[in-house]
Amino acid sequence: MYNSLFQKEWWLDAVAPGKWGAVVIRRGDEVAARFPYVMEKKFGFSVLQQPPLTPTLGPWLRSTDARPSKSLSIQKELIWELLELLPRYDFFSQSLSPSISNWLPFYWKGFEQTTRYTYIIEDLFDLDKIWNAFSEQARRNIRKAQKTLTVSTETDIEEFLFLNEKTFERQGRPLPYSKDFIRRIDTACIHQKARKIFLAKDSNGRANAAVYILWDKESAYYLMGGEDPALRNSEAGSLLMWEAIKFAATVTKRFDFEGSMIQSVEKFFRGFGGKQTPYHKITSASKRMRVLMNGRDFIRSMRR
Repeated sequence: MYNSLFQKEWWLDAVAPGKWGAVVIRRGDEVAARFPYVMEKKFGFSVLQQPPLTPTLGPWLRSTDARPSKSLSIQKELIWELLELLPRYDFFSQSLSPSISNWLPFYWKGFEQTTRYTYIIEDLFDLDKIWNAFSEQARRNIRKAQKTLTVSTETDIEEFLFLNEKTFERQGRPLPYSKDFIRRIDTACIHQKARKIFLAKDSNGRANAAVYILWDKESAYYLMGGEDPALRNSEAGSLLMWEAIKFAATVTKRFDFEGSMIQSVEKFFRGFGGKQTPYHKITSASKRMRVLMNGRDFIRSMRR
């Protein structure tokens, strides 16, 4: 009943306690479709959206052996039925799992769409093949970092948060979430045995960078990172991604970098040889919202 770890109950309990729900369609004794959502009030409007650090949500649809034309028809009917079951909302914004390639049923119901991208290493079986698919720059950066840095995984969340906050400070931005929010996620992930933090230190004991990944039996996911801006030339980030990929190969099938539309971040992820994979961000605003606000700027602010 899940396209990814981010649709699971324990994850939603951690990122949106008391705010999430799910509508379900059953066909006989089986669940045919499920659509989790998070409900919030913003400026007096009801908003269904994704919580922080949840890159995709959207519906889960049971696979079928039907011929393609029939399968698409089933998808349409299930998605339309799920949309009817959702709570009333003024604004809707979710990114669908890459496994949902057909967004036409949403289009026919008046939704708007933006294509986004992630990078996925589809098969973690052959690490030599994965290494050879890296860009030359990525391999060079990893070799450089290996000469001066030591990687550990017995890392406290506070040490990670220190580096994570420094990354946003360098960008002139505050943390986009509270530290207590991250601590709550971390506690849930530890309980599920579903997370690992990779930390790189130099010979002086200085923490250069850290990477936080999650996984289930299907995929590992890059969730967060952090680095000391004064030590960026050590190329610790590249080394940590490689260590995360190697670890992921021992616990799951693939590695999802969870993408970015920021050019510099996209270039970094692309260097690890994953397959560029599109996914759909869909939005919808009620007539009430459009009439009352009468402008795109407000709607654009809700999408963020």
